[in-house]
Formats: sequence, C-alpha cells, structure tokens
Amino acid sequence: MKICVAGQGAFGQKHLDALKRIDGVEFASLVGGNQEQTAEVAKKYGIPHWTGDLGEGIARADAVILATPTQMHFRQGEQVMRAGKHVLIEIPVADSVEDSEKLAQIQKETGVVAMGGHVRRFNPSHQWVHKRIEKGELKVLQMDVQTYFFRRKNINAAGKPRSWTDHLLWHHAAHTIDLFQYQAGESISDCYAVQGLQHPELKIAMDLGIVAKVPSGAILTLSLSFNNDGPIGSFFRYICDNGTYKAYYDDLSDGKDNKIDLSKVDVSMDGIELIDREFIAAIREKREPNGSLAQLLPCMRTLGKLEQIIDPQRKAHA
Repeated sequence: MKICVAGQGAFGQKHLDALKRIDGVEFASLVGGNQEQTAEVAKKYGIPHWTGDLGEGIARADAVILATPTQMHFRQGEQVMRAGKHVLIEIPVADSVEDSEKLAQIQKETGVVAMGGHVRRFNPSHQWVHKRIEKGELKVLQMDVQTYFFRRKNINAAGKPRSWTDHLLWHHAAHTIDLFQYQAGESISDCYAVQGLQHPELKIAMDLGIVAKVPSGAILTLSLSFNNDGPIGSFFRYICDNGTYKAYYDDLSDGKDNKIDLSKVDVSMDGIELIDREFIAAIREKREPNGSLAQLLPCMRTLGKLEQIIDPQRKAHA
C-alpha cells in the first residue's frame, strides 16, 4: 500500500516511524511546507518523492496521512477524499463543528476510509481499560484528567518553530472528550467550561477547565494548561466501580501505583503505530475504522458547545 504523509514536522515523523514497522507499506511521497526541511526528512526516511503540492502526493498514493496545521485539515481532507483516496486526519479533524460534519458527509459521498487521529482510543493503557469495560468488569464513574504543557513560544513537539498555534480546546481537549465518551459508551449530555487569560503574543487561552456528564451519570473533570512548569502530557485517572486506574500515554497503574503489564494488549506499545495499523487494516478489509469521522462527530459537537460557553461573542453570531 502506497502512503503519502503530508507534514514534515514532529507528528509527521512519528507517523513515518510507525509506518516503517508495518508490513506491506511503501512511502509514496512526503508533502511539506518548508521544502528544505521536507527534503531533509524525505532523505532521512528514504522517501523517493517530496513536494509542496499535496495534489502531487495524492496522485502517487493509495492513502494519505495529514499531519498538517489544523486550519488546513478541512480543505486538504476534502481534496484527498474527492480524489478517491483514503485519509487519516490528525487531531483535530477540523476546528469547527460545521467543517467536521462536512468532512463526514464527504466521506459518505465518496465511500473512502476516513478517520481522525484520536490516538487515545489506541494507547495500550486505554485499550486495557476499554476491554474490561466491554467484558462488564468495569464501569467508569469519573475520569479525572490533567493535560499540562509549558508554552511561551510557538514551537512543536520537537522544539522547532511552527507556522500555526495549537489550541487547548480544539486540539488537546479533543483527545479527552472523545476518550470519555468512548469509555462511557455514551455521548455527553451536559458540559461546562471556563478559560483563563490569553497569552499576549500567542493569542490563545493558557488555562481551561471543563466538566461534563453522560446520561448514565459518569462525569469528566478536565484541567488543561500551557502554564504548568513540570512534567508534560495528559494524566488520566479512571475512578471506576471496581478499581481506580492511572494512565499516562502507554503506561498504566492501579490507584496504589502498582504497574499493570500491557505487553499483551496489542501488537505494539506505540499508540501512533496502532492507529496507523487500524487505518491500513480498515482499507484492506473495506470496513469502517475505529475513530472514523462519523464516530468522532459527538466529540466535535461537544467541543462546539464548549466553545460557545467560553466565547460568548462567537455564540452571539452562531
């Protein structure tokens, strides 16, 4: 299967690392903005073709992974699907409910495999919890989550400058909002949010608090900050009817810090590799993937509601 990766930055390279470990995958093209960096990354991974033109990459591939700036996702996602190619769009698939719903509709019209990069569904830690929920051994009563970074400059996960700015609500909260609904097995029925001050240069809110509830009564408490001077990432505490579990990326422990062995949960401990494997498997098996655009709409609609709460001016014009 010939894959085009769009985005030469930190997450594009994470996908390239993951795809190297999947049998039957061939790099068709690397599409990037900065052509000097794109050429450098293409040579590093042995990719024979690189370009700044997404159309060129699409033409050479069976499927495309979009690890590009968020504001490009809708236009590029539509371009890939209209060309009849399968697409994996990194989180968030769009930065509005309207564009998310349009993308899901385009997928229906074209019939291609289209999914979002909601990697928390695939991390072995969260998979372990999900499998116990499916067996009826666990029920989530509350998810308590902290997503913390320390940001003063607009740099990516590799520490390099970038042309866009990520967002606590539409990017980082999207991971947890989707995961909460996935683990609870229900869509959020009630949600509230407050945000702190904006950064004077980055023009984004630096602190955000969210609470939410599903009809069965399970609740979510989510704290997000770009002001935390300490360990970065998302820390998940599952408070369940039959135990408490703490997840951090691909690691899991119980409420008393006893580490849980996740080595047999899936074929890899790398969540990015697992999401890429699901994308490729869904294409080969001609089925809907876990994390399809349609499955992610409840998450995007909840983010839209939360945005209207924290941004009354946008609500007035909605």
